[in-house]
Parts: sequence; C-alpha cells; structure tokens
Amino acid sequence: MSLTAEEEERLADVVRLQPTKNRDLMERWGLESGSEVHQYLENHLKDYYYRDENSLIRATTEAAELTGVEPGVEDDEEEGPSVIRVPELEARAFAVLAGPDERSESVVSVLHKLRDRYDLDPEAGDVRRALQNLRRKGVVEVEYRTVPTFRLGVDRDEVTVEVVD
Repeated sequence: MSLTAEEEERLADVVRLQPTKNRDLMERWGLESGSEVHQYLENHLKDYYYRDENSLIRATTEAAELTGVEPGVEDDEEEGPSVIRVPELEARAFAVLAGPDERSESVVSVLHKLRDRYDLDPEAGDVRRALQNLRRKGVVEVEYRTVPTFRLGVDRDEVTVEVVD
C-alpha cells in the first residue's frame, strides 16, 4: 500500500505518540471528533495500526520501519527526544541512572539503585533490556569498559517520561 505524504506524516504521529487515543490524534490533526480519527485510520492507515487490549492505538512494526520513527518518542530534530513513553522499569531506570556528566555505571549498579530507591526487585536481564531500550530511544549512552556501562545521554529535566503499560 503506497501512502501519500499526509498519510505518511500522520502514520509517523501514530508511531511517535503510541500508545495513544483518538482525542490525542484529533487534536494533533485538527479533526472535529474521535469518529473522524477512527474513519481516517480505517480508510487510510488500516494496515499500519491496531488497538491494544486497553483500546489504545498502536502502530505496527511495519509502520515504524516505514516511517523511520522510533515508537513512543517525540523528537526535536536538533535537541533530541523531548518525550518518551516507556514501561515503568524503564522510567525508573531513567530516574536513577547516572547523568550525562557523571561516570557511566554497570547494569548491576543500576539494579542496586532500583532496589534501594523503589520497591522493585527486577532481574539483571530486565534492567539490561530496559537500558538498551532507552539507548535505542536516544536518551542513554553506552560506554564499553570491562562491561557495558550506561549513563544518560540527555539532561534528565529536558525529557518528559510517560509510563505506559
């Protein structure tokens, strides 16, 4: 299915804002109602989106690949990500991880911080995946020493972190 420039831009919005609601897209696209959003999605982007178990709108993997947009990341071309939508563990890891001017830290160090600060007891592999996902979103840097170490690639206060399920 070939998309027009408008369809591709709107699909990028779906990828960027996911998980999202009709109301968010209605406001973004200047439409009059949630029904108009639903009709647009069904008539123009049917192959590239779905509704999850909470009826939130999500883009398919193909949509993210087609648009080249990182899912759940609102990006300013020059400044980098300004909003990321992540699961709770990633949000907590972002909150405790060493800042951009601090020495990077190991997965185990982040794991201990999560256990100390929050009532969480994740596995080291889950913390590693969370940090790698944050790296893919452009907010964490990796430094390879004896083991991979991590630190924020952005100032914490420049990014809004929204927790999604």
